[in-house]
Order: sequence, then C-alpha cells, then structure tokens
Amino acid sequence: MIKNQGRAAMFLAGALLVTGLISPDAALAGKGKQCKTSAKCSRTTGNKNDIVNTAQRDGSFKTLSDALCCTGLSNTLHAKGPFTVFAPTDEAFAKLPKDQKEAIAKDAANLKYHVVKGNYSAADLKQKRSITTVQGESLMLNTKDDALVVDGAVVTKGDIQCSNGVIHVIDFVLVPERGK
Repeated sequence: MIKNQGRAAMFLAGALLVTGLISPDAALAGKGKQCKTSAKCSRTTGNKNDIVNTAQRDGSFKTLSDALCCTGLSNTLHAKGPFTVFAPTDEAFAKLPKDQKEAIAKDAANLKYHVVKGNYSAADLKQKRSITTVQGESLMLNTKDDALVVDGAVVTKGDIQCSNGVIHVIDFVLVPERGK
C-alpha cells in the first residue's frame, strides 16, 4: 500500500509541477529526494509573525518547517488565515522510524491533517469533541489531567499567537486514520 501511495504521490507531484501549482523543490520532495529548502524557504514572505515564520524562529520545529517548505504548504500558512496548527516538535518527529518520518514529512495530506481553518484557543478546543482539518478528516479532542489531547497527542504548549492564527505544540506526529 505504501509503495502505491509513493507512486501516486510522484505522479501527483509531477502533474502539479507541470501545471505550475508547486515548486520544483516540492516536486522533488514527492519523488523521494531530499528537499533542503529551509534556508531559503519563504522566510521573508508573509508577516514576520505569521505561523511559518514563528515556527522557523522557534528552533524546535525544524523538521516541520522543512516539511512545510518542501510540500509548498508554507505558502498557504503565510496567507491571511486564520489557521490553527498542531505543531509536532523535532522530538515528536524523532520518535518515528526514519523511513516513516521521511514519508510523513513529504506528504502534504499528512501535514494538512495538522491544520484547521479558524483560530481556536486551547480553551475553545477543550469545549469540542472533534474538529475538521483542512485535509478533510476530523481530529478527536479530549482532556486528560486538564491537558488538551488531540488524536492521542498531548498539547505541551498551547496558544502561541501568530498574526494569522495560533500554534499548539504537540508531543506526537498526527497520522490520518492512525487507528485503522
């Protein structure tokens, strides 16, 4: 199944490149090549306090920042929004096997599973049972010992305000249909 998903991703990346909808770096990322765009990736684009620039400045989201750049999602998250992002730290990505980490970091659908349209504080989210991601699936929300839990990941730091939304730091990388 993963092999077929890889082929589909390569086909889609090629089609999007030809139509001009993604950059060559993003297309290369879809073909399994290392995308090293973080140093040049839209650091001056958008508001300096937007979600992407805030995450890049923080220093604990290098893997996520690189993945956003490689997939072209950084352009979306530079936009006006508002967005709520559940941001796994580098430590969260390090918990994954290397091949799974690389596959997830190159998968725009997986990264979209970490993004919700709208600006939701941790207090707002604690009042909900689920919320729909821009990827289209729902995240399950609950609390444990007064901590917000999102699809099994604990929010370790919430409510990092950005000019176009909010970041909630999570301790685990979210995966669509993880339990299926």
